[in-house]
Amino acid sequence: MASLKGHPRLIRELATQDTGQTKMKNSQSHYPEIRNLSYHVRTWGDPSHARLFLLHGWMDTSISFQFLVDEFARDWYVVAPDWRGFGYSEWSDAGYWFADYIADLHTLLTLFQPDGEVRLIGHSMGGNVACLYAGIRPQRVSAVVSLEGFGIPRMAAESAPERYSEWLSELANPPRFKPYTSFEQVAERLQQNNPRLADDKAIFLSRFWAKQLPTGEIVANSDPRHKIVNPVLYRIDEAMSCWKRVTAPVLWVSGNDSWIHNWLKESREEFARRQQAFHNFNEVVIDDAGHMLHHDQPGRLARIIENFVL
Repeated sequence: MASLKGHPRLIRELATQDTGQTKMKNSQSHYPEIRNLSYHVRTWGDPSHARLFLLHGWMDTSISFQFLVDEFARDWYVVAPDWRGFGYSEWSDAGYWFADYIADLHTLLTLFQPDGEVRLIGHSMGGNVACLYAGIRPQRVSAVVSLEGFGIPRMAAESAPERYSEWLSELANPPRFKPYTSFEQVAERLQQNNPRLADDKAIFLSRFWAKQLPTGEIVANSDPRHKIVNPVLYRIDEAMSCWKRVTAPVLWVSGNDSWIHNWLKESREEFARRQQAFHNFNEVVIDDAGHMLHHDQPGRLARIIENFVL
């Protein structure tokens, strides 16, 4: 990890395509109770090996990391939960609040690595959870890799009344998922979101990302209430207060063709301010990759992660 330590810097990976087919590594499913919910936790590898915790993003599942895990050169014990209400984890009757993911992660770590420091790798929402947790419990984290998880857009206090009103309306009329007629149609939808996603990968993911109902309809394999607007405004200064307490080295990884920077609507100076909240910050941009960079360039990303966390 020494090669990436030190002052903040940008390391750009050259755009070379991953070639060849990688044999998929087998995973196992576990169903521990985490904070009164039946959680699905997917693991790859032998529990006697060093651990990596992989945290998926919003509207995704743990299987999303399959292609990345396949590319790891070292024999890791990889632990990847389906967040509450996603994948095969139980839905929450009380709805979904961001702080619950932090508490769920804390309980997960207690179950799967009760002692010592942990390595956290998160994508998008999962990266935001990882960075916050590393500041809340800095003594528990040895390294953080955030894949396209750099906070979310700043929200003005003046928008609170409208947000609360929208939330109340959506509670009264909860959103539903659009049904699909086949898993091939789901795969096509995944490829619309990410045109780089190969046909075989899209079909593989579709079988986990979606499920077939008794009616024959196929819908996303998660709770549609995740789409209800969060009435609690995001306060970037609160997130940065947590980031400032992180003692572990932190690596932010983004795809050069990602929408994330436009979505954040941050000036270059404001985005740099986010980065400077971390004491030991590093950044990598991967060419020929978008937001789902663990699908687009899993081989290059695997090398970056292993070089950083070792």
